[in-house]
Amino acid sequence: MCIISKGVNGALICLLWITLSATCFAQEDADPYDLQVSATRLNGRFNIRASYLAPASICEAFSYLTDYASAKNIPGIVESKVLRRQGNKVTVERLIEERILFFPVRLQSTVEYTEIPNVGLNFVQIKGDNKAYSGTWRIQANNKGVRMQYESVVEPDSVIPNVVVEYFIQNTIRRRFEIMAERMEKNRDVLNLACR
Repeated sequence: MCIISKGVNGALICLLWITLSATCFAQEDADPYDLQVSATRLNGRFNIRASYLAPASICEAFSYLTDYASAKNIPGIVESKVLRRQGNKVTVERLIEERILFFPVRLQSTVEYTEIPNVGLNFVQIKGDNKAYSGTWRIQANNKGVRMQYESVVEPDSVIPNVVVEYFIQNTIRRRFEIMAERMEKNRDVLNLACR
């Protein structure tokens, strides 16, 4: 609490105290996952990049990425099921239902994942409602666990204007990756069992 004092010195001390208090509170609320997200639009395509830190081993992180059914725990993903496994190729069918402003959106896609054990995933849509969707997940070890790195290119095929889609991506994508980081940390015991 800052008691207002008379004079310039009292006002400066009060201002300094408020500034230092705000800095302390900001440090307490700092992002524990060092989440970094960007989404840019170029020629009708959206380039999405994201990364976050997770207190996990490389094996645990890879187990998390390859648990395709658990994607249903991410908001908007209604269904996620493996259709086929052949070697390191996995075909997954997903159903996404969202609301973009006043527009209800329902997207289906069949995505082929190429698993690179303890390195990450490459993926590409082989059938679906987007004109194009492809990207990568990469796992890098560091002194705090692992850094999960995501990169994709999405070209929507929708009657919804790109400006509306861009608004949706810009305003929801960060929270989705934050949820992924939280769930990864929360389910660490289960992930650890998969690595034994």
